[in-house]
Amino acid sequence: MDIKELRSRIDGIDEELVALFLRRMAVSAQIGAYKKERDLPIFVPEREQEKLADVAAKAGPEMAAYVKRLYDTIFTLSRDYQNEVLE
Repeated sequence: MDIKELRSRIDGIDEELVALFLRRMAVSAQIGAYKKERDLPIFVPEREQEKLADVAAKAGPEMAAYVKRLYDTIFTLSRDYQNEVLE
């Protein structure tokens, strides 16, 4: 397989990732609305730590640290979006 074919595969995966990210952010906005209605905090560190441990375990030892970094970023973006939507 040459570089062009590999890059094409990455492009297809990126399309899927963007679609999944958009779906996740839409649900994140719904969670933000739920929290606002009930006067709950946006940031729940215990939940994030549980989720980080879960995704790291699913990724396996070789990719665990990378998946944690990815989810740290996703969590930050989700919190930022929740705060933006709720303003």
